[in-house]
Amino acid sequence: MLAVIFLLMNVIALFHAYKFTHFSSETSTQIRKPVDLTTAQKLKMLLFGINNPQPVNKEKPTQPYQTLILQSNKKIECWSIKSPNAKGTVVIFHGYGGNKSGMIDRSDEFIKMGYNTLLVDFMGSGNSEGNQTTIGFYEAEQVKTCFEYLQQQGEKNIVLFGTSMGAVAVLKAIDDYGIKPNSIILECPFGTMYQTVCARFNAVGAPAFPMAGLLMFWGGTENGFWAFSHNPVDYAKTVHCPALLLYGEKDGRVSRSEIDAIFTNFQGPKQLTTYPLAGHENYLIKYHDAWVNDVSGFLSK
Repeated sequence: MLAVIFLLMNVIALFHAYKFTHFSSETSTQIRKPVDLTTAQKLKMLLFGINNPQPVNKEKPTQPYQTLILQSNKKIECWSIKSPNAKGTVVIFHGYGGNKSGMIDRSDEFIKMGYNTLLVDFMGSGNSEGNQTTIGFYEAEQVKTCFEYLQQQGEKNIVLFGTSMGAVAVLKAIDDYGIKPNSIILECPFGTMYQTVCARFNAVGAPAFPMAGLLMFWGGTENGFWAFSHNPVDYAKTVHCPALLLYGEKDGRVSRSEIDAIFTNFQGPKQLTTYPLAGHENYLIKYHDAWVNDVSGFLSK
């Protein structure tokens, strides 16, 4: 009986892990609230996971921009926006389930600060190739590709900005490939992959053990990597450039202890700023002026 239960748990974890790391190709798919589902639909969701719609770019920059296709481990689409007499270029990386159009508001602020911007669709999102997402693991190579592209264009001042999964990908790119940006600005990266998976169970009041570990195992296996070693807190030890770390104190997905551990491991000049009433969200919504002042102050040092 125990063997049957264990087998069933693994089958469920296998399906859920695949759905979590692969977006649905059906653009009409919408995530519905559990209260709106029939009993049969709830059972199907429990057993086979939730279809996540592929993120679609719904807005475009108001400024003139150039669309670029860069060849990385997947083909990725980027928007390049130029500023007159730019101080440098900020490369902008979105979070899980996001896309570059969702980062236009950040881009607008960096442009006001006098920077060019490069907004990036990670693989599986927007108009980039595939439907796969690996929570920053393979996305790290796409960070490297963008960084090297700008270097080849002659850019001398490259700032990497990432939110959530995007922040994780930035840290992993620095650790894996030794890229050396002039500075990095990171919002709410998780400490370890296991912690972020457990946080999703905690968010719905479900026990994390043992399903979190099974999801980690199958998610990594299905995508060709060992998920238990995907730990941004360790990647942070290789960061020597100036780093600004931003965090919302009401974040239900990333704990303050994870943020503190990452911050402690940074090896260069560093600054940690928190927003008391912000969750795991776009800080411009509740803290627009504070965010602008914090970021512009950091970049002016």
